Amino acid sequence: MSTEKPSDYRRLLKYVVPYRLAFLFSIVGMLGYAGVDTLFVYTIQPLIDNGLSNPDSKVLLYAPIFVIVVLFLRGVCSFIANYGLAWVGSKVVMVMRQEMFARLVHLPVPFFDKNTTGDLISKVTFNTEQVSNAASKAITTLIQEGAFVIGLLCMMFYYSWQLSLIFLLIGPLVGFVVNKVSRRFRKISKGIQNAMGEVTTATEQMLNGHKVVLSYGGQDIEKDRFNKVSNHTRQQIMKMRSVEALSSPIIQVIASFALAGVLFVASLPGMVETLTAGTFASMVTAMIIMLRPLKKLTSVQSDFQRGITAARSIFEIIDEIEEKDSGTKAPTRAQGTIEFNKVTFTYPGKEVPALQDVSFNLKAGQSLALVGRSGSGKSTITQLLTRFYEAESGQIKLDDELVGDYTLASLRRQIAVVSQQVILFNDSVANNIAYGLEGQVTRERIIDAATSAHAMEFIEQLPDGLDTEIGQNGVMLSGGQRQRLAIARAILRDAPILILDEATSALDTESERYIQEALESLQQNRTSIVVAHRLSTIENADVIAVVDEGHIIEMGTHTELLQRQGAYAQLHQMQFSQ
Repeated sequence: MSTEKPSDYRRLLKYVVPYRLAFLFSIVGMLGYAGVDTLFVYTIQPLIDNGLSNPDSKVLLYAPIFVIVVLFLRGVCSFIANYGLAWVGSKVVMVMRQEMFARLVHLPVPFFDKNTTGDLISKVTFNTEQVSNAASKAITTLIQEGAFVIGLLCMMFYYSWQLSLIFLLIGPLVGFVVNKVSRRFRKISKGIQNAMGEVTTATEQMLNGHKVVLSYGGQDIEKDRFNKVSNHTRQQIMKMRSVEALSSPIIQVIASFALAGVLFVASLPGMVETLTAGTFASMVTAMIIMLRPLKKLTSVQSDFQRGITAARSIFEIIDEIEEKDSGTKAPTRAQGTIEFNKVTFTYPGKEVPALQDVSFNLKAGQSLALVGRSGSGKSTITQLLTRFYEAESGQIKLDDELVGDYTLASLRRQIAVVSQQVILFNDSVANNIAYGLEGQVTRERIIDAATSAHAMEFIEQLPDGLDTEIGQNGVMLSGGQRQRLAIARAILRDAPILILDEATSALDTESERYIQEALESLQQNRTSIVVAHRLSTIENADVIAVVDEGHIIEMGTHTELLQRQGAYAQLHQMQFSQ
């Protein structure tokens, strides 16, 4: 831990370097603020010794002007310090969020299998705010109050070094308490961040599955789930607050012993003769006032450690390795020949392979239909082709070249995917259809793609047509309408390879007939892989493969497989008998 901590500090400071002038400007404001407060305490001595004790002195005459000027300077310094550091803090957080998001969009699919969406959202939002506290509130307190303590100590030594030495005896004890508190804060901060991730995850699950919750009467289940995670968060926060609440009184008690010692020594005959009333009042006032910044310096550890712990969690994301992209080939348009040769793959964390020794050849322009029970490995084949996952063994080739030899961008540019789970963005209909091709396609091509997908029928009924904002994941559209937009997106992409993963599952019978015609037209002169449960949709496929427990157990045309009276014939008989 000791080796990690300095690197986290230094790494966080690197984000401040581009804004160092604003940071230094704010530090000047903090030091000025502390200096003005120290000056205010320093003037107690001349005010008492020269102003109150000497009736002819003009100290009291100028005192009101002095107070106005000093408080004005204090306000200016406070604004410079707070605004400057808040500006730097917001810039640092913005850059960290941007770096984190930029890394997230390039991370491989297995990373998202291991991390919940709620936890990642919490890191982007909550954790970055903790960094903001470390970069603004905590540093402000650390520099400003620290400078104030140093200023008061210098003033005390100037007036009486003997009494000041007694007060300094508390230094090692205060340092010991601060060190223990810091360790505790660091540990609790990690727990708070994890707990906030659980809260975000529970909330996200309920919002995404709200209709399921209502349909199955799961309100009490979700409330109990959220109550547990929110109570866990409360417990973690209370641990932090208890340490904060305990540390400040301990330091104040330690300081009180030092203050009592100073008062005792000051009452001794030898010391009384050397101290004026003003000097004694300044010393006691300084020691009493010093308790406040000492308390703040102790409590600031909670914010600072939360920020450092949050920064570490963000750095973990930023340091994640992006998708392996060592390929060099980038063809403009592939022919579409696909070959799987003894491919085996196991999902991370699983023991049983999802695919084992899978082999098949698909010529350019041919269609392959994958059928079988859910979880048999059909979709895994398509995800290996797109390199969302890497095969453990065997070879996957496109146009007689290993898919790993292609750059990821060029490989995926050759493939258009329409899946059962349609993902749409909070944008216009046109931008959703042209996603990834914005600025490269004309309005006419978007309309043609939507027409081919039978989507213009409902698009024309929308308030702003193609420019209608459809909400997050197309919340304003029906399931069938969302799927037709996904098909239009694939049509517009005009890729040589087409993957249809239950592409017509959310469509009604009439829409399915139109879409099936559009897909059949789309599949012409393209290599297509169709994952389907309804066998009626894939009877015309060039090759049908029956997948079971990660193996291809049968392969052939519709007619051939029926004649064999094997697994496909059984599936066919089961569906059509129903």
